[in-house]
Amino acid sequence: MTARMTHRPSAPAAGRAGGAAPLAGRASAAGTRRYAARHHDAVAPDLYRPLVGAAATAALRDAAPLVSSIGLGTYLGECDDADDRAYERAARGALERGVNLLDTAINYRCQRSERALGAALAAATRDGTVARDEVVLCTKGGFVPLDGQPPATRDEYRAYLEREFFSQGVMAPGDVVAGGHCLAPGYLAHQLARSRANLGVAAVDVYYLHNPEQQLEAVEHPVFRDRLRDAFAFLEERVARGDIGRYGCATWTGLRAPPRTRGHLSLGELVEIAREVAGDGHHFAVVQLPINLAMTEAVRAPTQEVRISRGATRNVPLVEAAAELGVAVVASATLMQGQLTRGLPDQLRDALPHLATDAQRAIAFSRALPGVAAALVGMKRVEHVEENLGAARTP
Repeated sequence: MTARMTHRPSAPAAGRAGGAAPLAGRASAAGTRRYAARHHDAVAPDLYRPLVGAAATAALRDAAPLVSSIGLGTYLGECDDADDRAYERAARGALERGVNLLDTAINYRCQRSERALGAALAAATRDGTVARDEVVLCTKGGFVPLDGQPPATRDEYRAYLEREFFSQGVMAPGDVVAGGHCLAPGYLAHQLARSRANLGVAAVDVYYLHNPEQQLEAVEHPVFRDRLRDAFAFLEERVARGDIGRYGCATWTGLRAPPRTRGHLSLGELVEIAREVAGDGHHFAVVQLPINLAMTEAVRAPTQEVRISRGATRNVPLVEAAAELGVAVVASATLMQGQLTRGLPDQLRDALPHLATDAQRAIAFSRALPGVAAALVGMKRVEHVEENLGAARTP
């Protein structure tokens, strides 16, 4: 089991401009419903959905925040001021137009994507575009983030690890796998503090462990399970403190990989670990994974094992397992990094004649899948926000 370490954080990155106090609060059912009602006449009737498992009870759905089923992603781009400004403008435009689901990660663009979203949210709350409780803000921790710019050499990267993490007692070299991934609780505490500072908020609404399957490249499954248990215990503690609203795992291959392969993640086991830590009142509530026209494993491949009776199981696709286990599903890579914005088959155009572009058709495919709460789309231009919201248009 990974040893717990005393957390002695280095100075956090700059958050809100001028050292202003972080935005208090987090997304609420009442706040997000207020936001949805305000945008009702300008967007598609079914744009907003509760961030809960597809089979949740009416009471759970009523208590959950509503999210726009088209969310803003911030993965791609250069580590430069131009893309910072582009993401900030796009995020502000999205909040003005009915998108209240903002997704990022501390390692995206050397922490600059978090900071761009933080600047956009600060400006949008100052001018009255949104209130903090109307926005569902999601980030991720696990990969070692660079800061501002990538190091020029491998030696510079090693020096960065030593200076920022090892010498500060944030993590030990043995906690790091694949050269840059860590789930140790002390490290996650450091990363959550840094993310909150970058975003300029007191609390994050959804905190994902980022690609936890990376650990399986270096450690055996029992060690991996212990590391997850420690990480989940830390996250439950931070839910209790009010630093996060709920947590989950954002994966690339793990939940799509076939059972009994090295990188496979079992959603049932993840929920089981959360129950071991916190009982039935656990806050493991969301998973994120690629779901698009070219990557359909989550809806067609039986990668997940669920129990149907005492001693009996069956294999089902991820979205079906998530519904049974009460976990919300968010689709990533909806446009497959731009590859699905052009050249789609004529049959798809014929099936969706009311949509104007291939990007809209690809987004419409992902967000319409049963069990998918929202589809994330990377957007750096307000024009793209407007175009992509058209994917929710009904015939």
